[in-house]
Amino acid sequence: MPRRTPLTPNVDWVELSTTDQDWKKADPALLKTMLVQMQIIRAFEEAVLELAAEGLVHGPAHSSIGQEGGAVGSVVDLRTGDGVNGSHRGHHQFLAKGLAYLSRGTGGRMDPTNPITQDVQAYLQRTLAEILGLDQGFSHGRGGSMHLQWMEAGALGTNAIVGGGVPLAAGNAWAQQHSATADAGSDITVSYFGDGATNIGSVLETMNLAAAWKLPLCFFIENNLYAVSTHVSEVTGESRLSGRGPGFGIRSWRVDGMDPLAVHLAMEQATDHMRSGGGPAVIEAEVYRYFHQNGPFPGSAFGYRSKEEEKAWRDRDPILRVATELKKLGHLDDASIMAMNETIKAACSHAVAELTEQDPDGKAGKRRIRPALWPDPSFVDVGIRGDLSELESARTEEESSFSGVLKEGKFIDAVAEVMQARMDADKSIVVMGEDVHRLKGGTNGATRGLKDSHPDRVLGTPISENAFAGLAGGMAMDGRFKPVVEFMYADFMWVAGDQIFNQIAKARHMFGGTGEMPLVLRSKVAMGTGYGSQHSMDPAGIFATSAGWRIVAPSTPFDYIGLMNAALALKDPVVVIEHVDLYTGAGKMPAEDFDYQIPFGKAAVRRTGKDLTILTYGAMVQPTMDAVVETGTDADVVDLRWLDRASIDWDTIGESLKKTNNILIVEQGALGTSYGGWLSDEIQRRYFDYLDQPIQRVTGGEASPSISKVLERAAFAGKPEVAAALQTIKDGQGL
Repeated sequence: MPRRTPLTPNVDWVELSTTDQDWKKADPALLKTMLVQMQIIRAFEEAVLELAAEGLVHGPAHSSIGQEGGAVGSVVDLRTGDGVNGSHRGHHQFLAKGLAYLSRGTGGRMDPTNPITQDVQAYLQRTLAEILGLDQGFSHGRGGSMHLQWMEAGALGTNAIVGGGVPLAAGNAWAQQHSATADAGSDITVSYFGDGATNIGSVLETMNLAAAWKLPLCFFIENNLYAVSTHVSEVTGESRLSGRGPGFGIRSWRVDGMDPLAVHLAMEQATDHMRSGGGPAVIEAEVYRYFHQNGPFPGSAFGYRSKEEEKAWRDRDPILRVATELKKLGHLDDASIMAMNETIKAACSHAVAELTEQDPDGKAGKRRIRPALWPDPSFVDVGIRGDLSELESARTEEESSFSGVLKEGKFIDAVAEVMQARMDADKSIVVMGEDVHRLKGGTNGATRGLKDSHPDRVLGTPISENAFAGLAGGMAMDGRFKPVVEFMYADFMWVAGDQIFNQIAKARHMFGGTGEMPLVLRSKVAMGTGYGSQHSMDPAGIFATSAGWRIVAPSTPFDYIGLMNAALALKDPVVVIEHVDLYTGAGKMPAEDFDYQIPFGKAAVRRTGKDLTILTYGAMVQPTMDAVVETGTDADVVDLRWLDRASIDWDTIGESLKKTNNILIVEQGALGTSYGGWLSDEIQRRYFDYLDQPIQRVTGGEASPSISKVLERAAFAGKPEVAAALQTIKDGQGL
């Protein structure tokens, strides 16, 4: 008979509830403040639903009515330096954090006899304007209902992707923990999400990462029981969702979210734990959304829950609970509560009136948005990227004109040495990735020596690309650090696709165009190494389709140093594409000077000719040069270096094409994800009148490279394929 030993988590997992004594002990000013804030949120959300019913909210209106207790109970005593982010249903958290910020001058307390100050009135109007998509909103209407951000108040941004904001919150918590400010290590971050997100990989990966690194991050689960119409019991074997925490070694609390004081007391305990360096916390508040997923109708109208269930939860309303306790304790009476409610309702009505007007073409009482308040359509693309002002004083160099001492060096040495120089000079740079802190510089030596020199800023991560890429994004949004992320292989971007393309790429534009995202992503192309279909791709073509990312692809050690320096100086996310074929190759690089940049957006003409323009990048530059010599082709060979739409050197491309009237695009990777497809389309749109021939392309095959050495080689392009294409062009055009 085997011996069975029961195992238990190594952290506490508790359910917390209040007693009459807790309510008696509670500070009356705290209870009054919670009542004021919940009522403001309730009245505001009722106004939003009224506008949604009239068709004036473009897009969804995810009401938080019924869930105010969880937000207010947890936020009311957070500090200005504490951060919160949330999900698509995040109005209540956003408003709670803003109200706490605006009441900081009165100790974080609000008075039921004067609940609406001038600042609060302006805040309500600005928030409503954002939800309605208007220019006076926080993001000039771009974010709308699901993307609310007010960084000054510590509202880091709500998020339309379920679980998508949680890794970003971890990055904010890391920055708080390691900041050099007086509050370093004591500020915390709270990430709010619902029951559905507890089964999302990004959330679970981030729980693991936060626990491993002891981040001051609270995972606040608003368990409202339904993901649209599916009950939580249908999608998980453990519907006590705070049970996720102990599995990662995270202290966890479960509370009745309809009891704001219970939420507050749990948050007090969790906050003490986090501020004292104990690591992350999980709080599950069981709440209830009174309405359907979106819009002004109850869930029972759609048949997935009963009116009886809804009534049972409404009878436990969090606002009613606090009001009842305040009256029982003699702190407020019905008349004062009614007067407070009327004042708050009038404030919300005033905000609506400032943004709407009678529709001149409609019946009496039919409203429309005031036309003058819409954003100007010309604003549509403003702020996708920064204005490059950060590069204005940059010292730029080209290898051909460099006056310093050059030496022969390996490409991989340039990778390691420029990062060492930058980390020595800039204490905000943080390097992270799998095994970057081991193996004498990771799997290829790219981070050699960095851990020894900067032990606190070289972070070996779990195998969790979604979590640590998002964490880097949150660090970059915070602005105190510049993360440099290594993906061991470019294909791993698909694992982190939401964070790379939905979050990092879009954040600046989505939140109004004024934020920054100073993040560098290094990754390598490994075609020819036998690692197969899932470790070999060239990511340039994919990143080129994602507005917000800048792309650089160095082909020489000298250029790598200058392009990495430029990438680290930019306030935009930059992907640096490396190649294993280049790592062991050698070339000229500075002996000591690692402080220059390659000129922004400038290609390098590696060879001049009159018959053909060849555009290429990275590891295909030298094979192309060799093929040109082998075939005797009189061609311009242009090393693009900067690949994204906003950075590519159109002037050099156009100048060469106007001379040759003939163009060939050369890349190594697969046809389906190719960079050249986008580039050829753009060239024909810009320079069609100068093309005497169809644009020619060299790419790999349709299939990704296989493990078989023979099939792998057949799948990608190299010098033989370039030479064959050149010969075909010469024969066909009589060159």
